[in-house]
Amino acid sequence: MGLCLSSVSSVVHTESNEKENILHQNAIYCEARNQIVLPNGAQGSIGSVYSRTGSKGLNQDAGILYQGYGTDDEAFAGVFDGHGKKGHLVSSIVRNRLPSLILSQIRTALADAKQPSPPHYQEPEETGSGKMAETSQAWSEVCASAFNVMDKEIKLQDDIDHSASGTTAVVVIRRGEEIVVANLGDSRAVLGRVNEHGELSAIQLTTDLKPSVPSEAERIRKCKGRVLALKGEPHIQRVWLPYEDMPGLAMSRAFGDFLLKDHGIVAVPDISCHRISPEDLFIVLATDGVWDVMGNNDVVAVARSALEGGKSAAKAVVDAAAAAWKRRFPSSKVDDCTVVCISLQGSRQEDKS
Repeated sequence: MGLCLSSVSSVVHTESNEKENILHQNAIYCEARNQIVLPNGAQGSIGSVYSRTGSKGLNQDAGILYQGYGTDDEAFAGVFDGHGKKGHLVSSIVRNRLPSLILSQIRTALADAKQPSPPHYQEPEETGSGKMAETSQAWSEVCASAFNVMDKEIKLQDDIDHSASGTTAVVVIRRGEEIVVANLGDSRAVLGRVNEHGELSAIQLTTDLKPSVPSEAERIRKCKGRVLALKGEPHIQRVWLPYEDMPGLAMSRAFGDFLLKDHGIVAVPDISCHRISPEDLFIVLATDGVWDVMGNNDVVAVARSALEGGKSAAKAVVDAAAAAWKRRFPSSKVDDCTVVCISLQGSRQEDKS
């Protein structure tokens, strides 16, 4: 018997004998119309999701692709890369809860504004850049509020030591022909786009929010946090407490990590809004286990090839990343890799690989 997904609340419900198993899957595919949640590796008409455990031990990644998020023509995609001793729990909590929080914040905003429908872009010819900027600001407020509530809920989890554990988050919400991207940390979303000649290119939709970004480092230092690299890895900037050499966080924004929340680590997402064009084929969201060994162009090329062959784009990218890890770093431990690929053109059903 499958899971039941409430399209009203977007909260996952299931009978007790199934709940423990499904909710601990690293990646899930949700279909509101059929009221089911499918486990890791599932594919559907709007895309695919796949997670692979690396060689470091417990897989701390989580991913979700949610078809019919709110309404039939809407979708939610997200990947979450946990870190610290309890990072796997934090990423799972966020994956299972954040979609409903965002919907809740949308409803609150609608009730306050008495609008007939959630904020979305209109045609630029009709509204102008001023209206588009206003809509972007509305989405920023909705997502920022939901992320803030999510972080507070994590802090209330008394059974989890979240002082030095947390998770990244990169989320894409599709509403008709518009997409909203919200990002914390160093997971990434990349758009696959073709030109008039059919040539594919990669458009990065997010910024890797790390301590090496000058504006991020400035905020951290203003809050008395320290940004330093270890001698053995001078290319990786990390965040440390003012007077202690801990915890050494390699990102500048995250859920959790409350030891550093007074020292510049924030759960405020970077938000962007985009209108889908006929040239936009798909979006790949992935944890840094993929981006550490593959470039944006390589990822979208693998995804497109898989889609054209009727295969799971998410699994194809993860498999390519795993092979790249072994090829480039044969003596290193392979990182966890999680990918969600969401199609932007049509509703072609992906065949199961």
